[in-house]
Amino acid sequence: MPKPGKTHKGAAKRFRITRKGKVMRRRAFKSHLMTGKPGRRKRALSKPATVSPGEEKRIKRLLLS
Repeated sequence: MPKPGKTHKGAAKRFRITRKGKVMRRRAFKSHLMTGKPGRRKRALSKPATVSPGEEKRIKRLLLS
């Protein structure tokens, strides 16, 4: 049986896999220029988001290889 490949470290720093197998990511637009954005939007941007199904397969392959 072949040895598993290496985890893609760049992807490992950006994505997390939940117990149910969903891939979670950080939201964009939260790094700077925050003063003009309403508090409700800033709080919403702080919560993690799920990756789209099309990207999920590719990211799982990077993380679990």
